[in-house]
Formats: sequence, C-alpha cells, structure tokens
Amino acid sequence: MRLETGSLRLIASWSYAKVPTLRGYNMRTLLVDLDALGKAGSATETKASDAIAERAAGAAPAPDRALSPFLEKPVSEEMRLLFVGGKGFGLKLLWDATRPETKWDDPENAIVIAMGPICGNTNYPGSGKSLVTCISPLTGIPIDSNVGGFFGPFLKFSGFDALELRGKSASDIIVFIDGDSCEARIYEAPESLPSDSHRISEILTHGFASGDDDRSRANVAVVSTGRAAERSPMGLLNFSFWDRRRGGCRVKQAGRGGIGRVFRDKGLKALVCRFSGLWQDSNSAADPAAVQRIGLRLQREIIQGDDLQCKMRRVGTAHLMEVMNDHDLLPVQNHRFGQDPEGGRLASTVWEKLFSQGLPDGCWYGCSLACAHAVDKYEVKTGPYKGQKVCVDGPEYETAAGVGSNLAIWDPEGVLEINFYCDTYGVDTISFGTTAGFLMECWEYGLLDAEATGGIVLEWGNWRGACELLHSMARGEGFGLLAGRGTKYLSEWMAANRGADPALMKDIALHGKGLEQSQYISKESLAQQGGYYLTNKGPQHDEAWLIFMDMVDNRIPSFEDKAEALHYFPMFRTWFGLQGLCKLPWNDIEPASNADSREPSKVPEHVDNYCALYTAITGEPLDPESLLRQSERVYNFQRLFNLRKGKGRREDDYPPYRAVGPVTPIEYHSRERRYDSQLEEILGARVAVMGVEEKIAALRRHRMESYERLMDAVYARRGWTSQGIPKPEKLEELGIDFPEALALVGANIGMTGA
Repeated sequence: MRLETGSLRLIASWSYAKVPTLRGYNMRTLLVDLDALGKAGSATETKASDAIAERAAGAAPAPDRALSPFLEKPVSEEMRLLFVGGKGFGLKLLWDATRPETKWDDPENAIVIAMGPICGNTNYPGSGKSLVTCISPLTGIPIDSNVGGFFGPFLKFSGFDALELRGKSASDIIVFIDGDSCEARIYEAPESLPSDSHRISEILTHGFASGDDDRSRANVAVVSTGRAAERSPMGLLNFSFWDRRRGGCRVKQAGRGGIGRVFRDKGLKALVCRFSGLWQDSNSAADPAAVQRIGLRLQREIIQGDDLQCKMRRVGTAHLMEVMNDHDLLPVQNHRFGQDPEGGRLASTVWEKLFSQGLPDGCWYGCSLACAHAVDKYEVKTGPYKGQKVCVDGPEYETAAGVGSNLAIWDPEGVLEINFYCDTYGVDTISFGTTAGFLMECWEYGLLDAEATGGIVLEWGNWRGACELLHSMARGEGFGLLAGRGTKYLSEWMAANRGADPALMKDIALHGKGLEQSQYISKESLAQQGGYYLTNKGPQHDEAWLIFMDMVDNRIPSFEDKAEALHYFPMFRTWFGLQGLCKLPWNDIEPASNADSREPSKVPEHVDNYCALYTAITGEPLDPESLLRQSERVYNFQRLFNLRKGKGRREDDYPPYRAVGPVTPIEYHSRERRYDSQLEEILGARVAVMGVEEKIAALRRHRMESYERLMDAVYARRGWTSQGIPKPEKLEELGIDFPEALALVGANIGMTGA
C-alpha cells in the first residue's frame, strides 16, 4: 500500500510558534484532546488561537468557534525543578489529568510521551530515550516504559517537552506533528491502513517523508501498535526509526504495562513526527564543548573495551544468555529452574551468527554502544506473513529468555518467530513469555488440554503452539483472547473454571500488582526479590538488578546492606528516565580501572560523567547526592500516585512464592543439596529425617520471614512507615508536601495504623 497524505481526510489542524530548545528544555508541552474531535463537527483550524488562552484559563470557547483538540501548556519553573523531565513530567501530567477513581479505559486516562533535558543530544551514547506513561490496564496504577527510536527526540526538537493524549476518538485517527512547518494535524486513518506495526511504520514513513529518498525518510518517526493490542491488556507501543543501511523501518518497544491497549482504546492508529533540522547542538547546551568532550571519553571506552567486556556491539543484551545459565539464573519452564543443558542453543554465539554485523545498530544518533541488533531476511514460518522475509528486531535478552528458555524453546527460529509476531502484533514479549510459561505449566499438570484451548497444544518447547496463541490473540478469538488477559487474570480463571488449587495458582503466577515478572530467577537472591516486588509499578528489572552483588559476590550480606542497595539503585536508575537516557552505557561498558574503585557496582566514574553532562547541557550544577534527590522526589511522588489509586502499601508489595523459593518437589530436587545445606546451617534442621514437602514448608517459612525483615529495612531506609507509606516529614524534605499529598498519606497512615 502506498499512502498519499494529500488524499487523507483532515479532521483538525493547528499552527504553533517555533520556540528553540534552550539548555535541554522547551518549557511547554502539547495536549491533544481527542474528545474535542467529536465536538468540532468538521475540520478545524486554530492559529495562535484565542481558544487556547481561554481553555488554559478555564473559560469556554466562543460559541461560534469549534473547539480545537490542540492545547499548548506552559511548563512552570516549579514543575521543571520538582519533576525534571521524562518520567517526572509524565507522572505529573498524568496526575493532573486523572482522578483517584480513573480507570485505564476512561477518557481522561492520558498517554504521556515525555523527554528529559539530556534527551536528543548526539554526543553521549544512549541519549535518545523517551518515557511513556499512563494508567495501566494490567495494574490499574501508573506504568512508565522507557523506549528508544526517533519519535521522542524529534518531538522534543519540534518544540515540546511532552505530548499528552487524552480523550477518545470515535474513529481511527493519525496524529501528525510536523516540526519543520510547526503544524500539528489529525487525519482520519484510511480503512485500508494495516494494523500491524512492521507494515504501518513503513507505509507512514514513506507517506509523510518530504521526499522519496533515505534522508527524507530518516526524518520521520512513527508510533504504532498491532492488532493484538486492540484486545489484550499486554499491548505495547512500537517507536520507529529509519535504518538507512537496511533501507527500512525498525522499531523499539515501550513494552510494559499495556500502553498499546490504551492507545487503541483511544482510537489512535498512529502518531507521526517529522523533523529535519537536527544538528550537533539541537539541545542548545550551556557548554556544548563540554558535552562533546564528555561524550568522546565514553566513545573511546566503548571502542577500546566493549569486545573485552559484554560485546554489546556484536550481540547486545543477548550476551547474558550463557552468563545466566552458568549461574543458575536463566528462567526455565516458568522460572522453576535456573539452568538447562540445552542452554547453549540460545547462547550469544548463536545470536552473533544470526545478527547482521558491521552495521551502526544504535536506536538514536551517536550511540556507539550500538546494541539494537536485528536478524535480517528472516523467513516467517507461520501465520499471515508465512513465507515473507522480514527484519526481526532483536532478540534482546528479556525476549530470548522469556519466550525461549522460559518456555523450554531451544530453537532460535522459534524464538525469532515469536519475537517477530509479538512486535508486529503489539504484544509485550516479557508479559507474553511469563503468561505462556504459566499456561504451559498448567498444561503439564493436566489443568488444560486441547479441548480447553481450542486445539492449541501448549506443551513445553512447542513454539508453534505459542505462535498459534499469539495468532488467536491477534484475531481476537478463542483461547488466545483469554490468554491475552495476562497472568493474574488467568491464575484466578484457572481456579474458578478448571479446578485448579487457588494456592498453587497464586504461587506460580509470576506477577506483582498485575504486571508479569521479567526474566531473571530471583529465588536465591533476597535483594533481587526486593528489586522486583518492593517497586512502584511491579516486577520490572529497571529499578534494581542486584543478583550478582547479593547472590554471587555476597557484597550486601546484611538486611541493612540490602536496604541501602534497594534505596540507591532504584533512585539512580530512575534518573535515566527523568533525563531521556538508556542505562546500558552506565554499566554494560566500564572504565578499565572500575574494578579498583571503592564501589565498582555503581561505576562511579560514569556517575560523575552523568553529573557533568547534566551541567554541561542545563548549566546547573549537579553532584551525585543531588542526582539521587531528583530521583527520590519523583519516586516518592509515584508512590503517592499509587496510594491515590488505592494501592502502594505493604500488602501490595508481596511476591508470588515462585519468585522466592521452590513451590514443588521437582523444583526442590533441582537444587536439593543447596536447599538441604541451608536448612541445616541456618535453621538447624535434620533434613535426613524430613520428607520433601516438610523441607519445602520449612524453607518457605524462613524465606518469607526474611522477606518481611527486608521490607521493614527497605521502608525504613526510604523514609516510609512500616506499611510502605511515605512519611509526612519525607514529603516535606523532598518538597512535595502539597495538601493532597499530605491528605493521602494521613488517610493511609490512619487506615493502617503505621
């Protein structure tokens, strides 16, 4: 299909004044209110309109003028200082848009795409990230997802620090922001426009490019999802970028929490941004020479050290596959086991041969870490694209582990097939892998059969069965429609409809707050259990990855040590989301001298780099303590947001037991010597006279008691009550002690008594 934009039906348009980005900020955001489309009645145009000023002041528009869906909103200095950018701006705009009772499918639930002050610079690797925020259909609380691709930087340099999408359209629409002409338009999406991301990205990139050449197409970025996201709460968003070497679109995912489902519920078919004025200092940095100098230092480290360290430029995060298998940390069969003799079939050496090499595989300009690898000309084996040759983006570690080892799928082609269809259908590979693993375990127990699944065979290792589950999700029919509801829903459905033991279902359904756990075995690391479940949005690996510090190297032995790590690392990692940064250049490439530093796990030289980079762009001083304070303020605000939504207390922070210890005898036997030794040495148990069920119960009591003690230590370190509620004095210390926040914590402290 070839799209001629001139033939599209224009619904609304708006012209805005160009305000150059200064020191990383535009100091304004753009609201697109889709509810206004139904009130406009016909195509509307607003140019520097009085209607914007009237709406900002709370006044109704003049009766003879249609209501514009576009509203420019200023960013106050207070908002900038308190919330910084990126995730902080997203949470603040979402808070202002919603009410405590707002559900994910209410019109006021906003999707916010926001960038930070560092986002978009082309000197420091990993600076092309944007943060997407909304109320999650999986969890009912705010979700934020970090994503690459060109849309975020293009949107920023088109003049806005964030894009806020509210309301619902009665028909499918395309929102187009043209940073070259300073115009925004809304078009009706043609019925013939495909839904799947790998097709719609290509069509819209060609259609909205200013010319018929690679340079023009590289100035266009598309946000889309796929047909499965029209029904599944694990739907994701794909952010595109034009790969000149491959001559086609590639996509990166805002994967977690079901944002793609919200996107389609709003009637959004795609977002498109065009911007062609990128240059080395588009951020208008306070000290551009310093930005360049700091970036060059890291570029040299990458060139000199990457092949000796993680080989990110050859295999990306897939380098972790054999590392995790060797250390008993690779998820196998719904996280029952941590390693498998077949693990070598998905090792990084396998992916290195499949990935196209020698290409600049960064998802934003200037990233020499270049970890965004792809398998070119993969021939699809199943489904509607069978026989076609496509580019498969990845797999990253989380995908290779989640839909590979976790499902006992050791065939790389099976992993690629699932990877491709998850991406183009708009399905989060982490949620899908964890959900499919749960279903395959239920199949093993006889709780599911072909009659229940409509003929889909969900035996371990059956990648074609997993693909058919995806296809039926995309078609919106049969068992796939049910499976697309996610692990939490399915665990309750199995108990209610398939005679499953509710306690077993609760134990083996790997989710927290409704969000599926990402793909690391946390059984043997108490700190990582906290890193997954003492979180604001659920068990996602972007807050803290402490397995090696805790389990392998034993550097944080006491509860206080673990609590300190579970304070520092979530706060430090939150900072990447505030700024528009990728975390990988922080610790997936290290200075040669890092092992000799006082705290090598923090990579202190890189922490200093980030402080210097922030100062060079914004002109404002920043030290490591102030960096953490920026994050701590936003982190605590997100906790308040959870409280506002009726969650965010101790009762919401417990893991399923599968994430803590062995649920079944087969799991216990897989690590029997280790578990027996722990029972003898820690509890003084006489394991020789104990049956396996008795040993499992004793170990469970001990591990859950340990988790309770960890919760106490972490909450105390964070300045929260024993029930996980930020104390009023903590809010005052952070400067977020506004009346609604104090009322929230007061009510919750009164309710819990602590």
